[in-house]
Amino acid sequence: MLTLVLDNPDFMVLNKPSGMPMHDNEKAIIRTAESLFNYQKLWLIHRLDTQTSGCILLAKTKQAASELSKQFANKTVQKYYIAVIDSKPKKKQGTIKGDMKKARNGDWKLSSSQDNPAITQFFSFVMQNILVKKAAHSQLLTSPDLTINNTQSPAIRVCVIKPISGKTHQIRVALKSLGSPIIGDKRYKGTPSDRLYLHSYVLQFTYKNEFFNATCLPESGALFTSNLDSFLSQHSDPWAMQWPTYKT
Repeated sequence: MLTLVLDNPDFMVLNKPSGMPMHDNEKAIIRTAESLFNYQKLWLIHRLDTQTSGCILLAKTKQAASELSKQFANKTVQKYYIAVIDSKPKKKQGTIKGDMKKARNGDWKLSSSQDNPAITQFFSFVMQNILVKKAAHSQLLTSPDLTINNTQSPAIRVCVIKPISGKTHQIRVALKSLGSPIIGDKRYKGTPSDRLYLHSYVLQFTYKNEFFNATCLPESGALFTSNLDSFLSQHSDPWAMQWPTYKT
């Protein structure tokens, strides 16, 4: 279900469910929001992959759409995501930086060149209280497809992610480059699961000299809804974390 998180005369922030597309059919987010909230026209300011859930910003006027789109283009909007992985990453935290190159079948890959790099900062945290044995998960999950890879990792890890740029599949490719694809990411060889475990957690921006902070909690996925309450309560202000530095 599409949930209203923040409402303003000029824009709204919605909590997008996993599986809802951006464009091209009546179930897309714009058509759904226009119908659900009784607007003749709304403007999409940024995009999430179809299987990614969480905060999405829509404008109610053409003028607001222009202003907010400029902020995304100028990288003044702060975005924070959470993702769940089950393979130990090559590093526990830091900055992932490199050009995005097209690969086969619509995939992307991270290269070592730095001409127009995707920049992704992250922290990863071991979730000691979540067992990864298949028998334990069979009691937790309704999906028969979830089989966590317990040969590589003693526990599931949750990543808090701050993308500096906003490129297609950026976070998914960044974590894949560390040897830790997101659980449920079929395209990038993540462990099969009941959904893609990537969620747009927080959006922060200024509009008409007023600061806005929108937080969207995950509403689907057993690893999100059954296990991360304590983690999210401890990391309810991801902007206050000691984020890695990077050079432009």
